Amino acid sequence: MQTLKITVDIAWGVFWLGWLAAAFTANQSTSTRRRIPAGGFTVLAVVILVRVLRGGGAAVHSMPLEVIGAVVFACGIALAVWARIHLGRNWGMPMSERAEPELVTSGPYRFVRHPIYSGLLLGLLGTALVNNLLGLIVVLVLGAYFYYSATVEEQNLTAAFPSQYPAYRSTTKMLIPFLL
Repeated sequence: MQTLKITVDIAWGVFWLGWLAAAFTANQSTSTRRRIPAGGFTVLAVVILVRVLRGGGAAVHSMPLEVIGAVVFACGIALAVWARIHLGRNWGMPMSERAEPELVTSGPYRFVRHPIYSGLLLGLLGTALVNNLLGLIVVLVLGAYFYYSATVEEQNLTAAFPSQYPAYRSTTKMLIPFLL
């Protein structure tokens, strides 16, 4: 269904415009190292999924699969937005350290330690199911990058919260509730 594909495309555009606007409200970062932002990777992945992989042999032509993909996409974006809103001014670029860090363990952070990454991956998974199954390769590559980013962030959080973060980490999974 072409309408579903176009709706997902437009929703990604709206999401990224809102995400960019929200970036101006975050607390200042103390990190001076240059890093490739996950947002840049994710935008590139979405563009690849939407434009390059739309056609071809692995293009999705199954209405049930497209509907499932749209639901997965919506749930993923909703999770990422909920996590971003819940973090408030504590949000920042991946692997950055905040000037005045605060450990957030409520809201979506009760279920996974990195719900923004989880939500973006779900959104990309849903997009692949709507458009083209080759997009699953993009999901895997970005998943590896998010796992790396989460590992670096966890080192920073452990240093900033030496007693609280290890306790939180022992009770909450990194990206997938009950699994990882």
